[in-house]
Amino acid sequence: MPTTASAQSSAQRRRRPSSSRRDDEAPIIPILARKVREVEAKSQRGKLGPTNRVKFQVIAFLVREERARVKADADIAEGSRAELLKRLDGVATILAKTAARDTSLIQLLEADQATSPVARRMRRDWLIESGAELAPDELIITDAKPQSAPVVPAALAERQVIPPQVESRQMANPFLAPDLSAPASKETPRRRLDGWELMGPLYKAFEMGAGGTSASMDLPPVPEYDRLSPKGLEVMVHQSRFLESVRGGHRTFLLADEPGLGKTAESVLAASVAEAYPLLVVVPNVVKMNWAREVERWTPNRRATVIQGDGEDVDAFADVFIVNYEILDRHLAWLSSLGLKGMVVDEAHFIKNLTSQRSKNVLALAGRIREQVRNPLLLALTGTPLINDVEDFDAIWRFLGWTTGEKPGSTLMAKLDETGLTPADKAFYPEARDAVISMGIVRRKKKDVAADLPDKLIADLPVELDDDFGRSIRQAERELGERLAARYRRIIEARGDRGLDANEIDTDIVRLVAQNELEESKAAGTGSENVFTMVRKIGQAKATLAADYTAQLQRAVGKVVFFAKHIDVMDAAEQHFAAAGISSVSIRGDQSTAARQQAIDSFNNDPDVGIAVCSLTAAGVGLNMQAASNVVLAELSWTAAEQTQAIDRVHRIGQDEPVTAWRIIAAHTIDTKIAELIDSKQGLAARALDGEAVDPQSSDSVQLSALMHLVRQALGGE
Repeated sequence: MPTTASAQSSAQRRRRPSSSRRDDEAPIIPILARKVREVEAKSQRGKLGPTNRVKFQVIAFLVREERARVKADADIAEGSRAELLKRLDGVATILAKTAARDTSLIQLLEADQATSPVARRMRRDWLIESGAELAPDELIITDAKPQSAPVVPAALAERQVIPPQVESRQMANPFLAPDLSAPASKETPRRRLDGWELMGPLYKAFEMGAGGTSASMDLPPVPEYDRLSPKGLEVMVHQSRFLESVRGGHRTFLLADEPGLGKTAESVLAASVAEAYPLLVVVPNVVKMNWAREVERWTPNRRATVIQGDGEDVDAFADVFIVNYEILDRHLAWLSSLGLKGMVVDEAHFIKNLTSQRSKNVLALAGRIREQVRNPLLLALTGTPLINDVEDFDAIWRFLGWTTGEKPGSTLMAKLDETGLTPADKAFYPEARDAVISMGIVRRKKKDVAADLPDKLIADLPVELDDDFGRSIRQAERELGERLAARYRRIIEARGDRGLDANEIDTDIVRLVAQNELEESKAAGTGSENVFTMVRKIGQAKATLAADYTAQLQRAVGKVVFFAKHIDVMDAAEQHFAAAGISSVSIRGDQSTAARQQAIDSFNNDPDVGIAVCSLTAAGVGLNMQAASNVVLAELSWTAAEQTQAIDRVHRIGQDEPVTAWRIIAAHTIDTKIAELIDSKQGLAARALDGEAVDPQSSDSVQLSALMHLVRQALGGE
């Protein structure tokens, strides 16, 4: 892309119309003003995703280029020049304000940064819209040929291990059988939409819930005979239809059924149908043993091996390799050379952060599998794919090969091209959503496919923290709010009121103050008084009250699952249950896989075990605990998805009783606001995945929204 030094040539190639409208001397400025407002609006709802970051970058570049052109153009009168520069400064001010809200954008303000094909295409399209005449070399923009990145980055090379049995397997079969069905590489044909920036419109299509239908691809009808279920088991109707799609040749799926509908069994059987062995399954640590059991249960003729630690006990000749996210980094080398034919990523929302090593490891392995095998089986499993924003889809779509992050893959691009529409057409958005769904999104809700599954109710139980500890928490909350409000007032005084009414609160400054506090809190950890330490203290203050209610509930209804976020809250609850004479088991993140599975089995099968005390983060995914129908949430999560996952350990196929989740909420504290925010976040999935008519909600995180609430409350706004 040109740099600021090219402003002279930019001025020469643009021809202004002869009319005297206000924008004729710089027709790009209204376009930049409109685009920067779009970016600003998006940033006010949370950190910008990849598409809007590119847009921010291109706006910054064009502002610099246009400012240089206006200053150098001798044909512009001085009065007009001053007015144009003032308007460009207005755009630049909004950019700076947005960068202050999200400091990671500051590096994008450099003029020589916007060099990617996506950025160059975006710049070209805006200039053409403004009426500029571009040179031929600026009209045709080609993508750089993708470079095959190594699966094992240099930083992880020293950590790689090769289990002894893997060496034996490699010696027994030193050469991978070539995949003769893999097509020879060829140039991708140019398509009508090649010049359009498409990732933003694709996300927007889901954000709008365009089409108003559930995000689930068309599946074949149920086969006449069930030829897949082993003796004594039966595949359910919704599972059978999914497996028929695999039998028909479909190989990439975002299996987004609501938690509890049997995604594990579906995936195990899908591998059998597709003959996708060896198969790699990447899972949270807590469910490794359960996956091995499900492989043995549904495909008893296949062998599964669970990779622990450095893999000393791994069965290298197994069909299914099960590994948890935390240790995947040391097994990348041998897994990438094993000749995998398929890969399953369980709880795929774990990879949504593209900067995390966990996400990079998964994407690198998936890329290697696609290089080695034509049409491999790739399954992303998650009942909660969207946490805060529709761009949470990004990493999952990359894993499945549907997009590259910058643009759609060739198959999806062909589907979009076939619509005959562009993002300038309103009808493009429902068509684009349908195109992505047809790539392999499968989303079924419990009420639609398991009509006999009992109802689920979430009931809030407010508790008063009326002891000295509770009073100190409320005082600390007020002091935090006042500290943030004082910071807000200092910014307002330094900036000037900018036309604010007497009691008006500037939401942008509130968000800026809250964002700074959140970043400082994350950096400080538990060493200072902040929103995280405050919520932890609230959990500690509620611990005995929540445990006492759980004990009473257990005596009345039988088995109960007790969820808490912090270890000290779990410890206090277990001590309370022991003192009350109630037998309990504990499911935590620091347990061995065998100990955790033994605790789950004891809770489900031993009538003397009344309560399972579970970590909200370590036990909130993948476990089956239908022996209980009551859940107590002693502490609140920071995400709606985490809460849903926890409750659905009980509310799943096999449950015969109505399920009730009891949320223990500390009255007159920030706990109440957090519960409200969690509930508001449920609308994103309802709109994007289920096509429900739900008003868009802020994509701010619960932490940020909670801090903004404290600021407004201290300022008298709430």
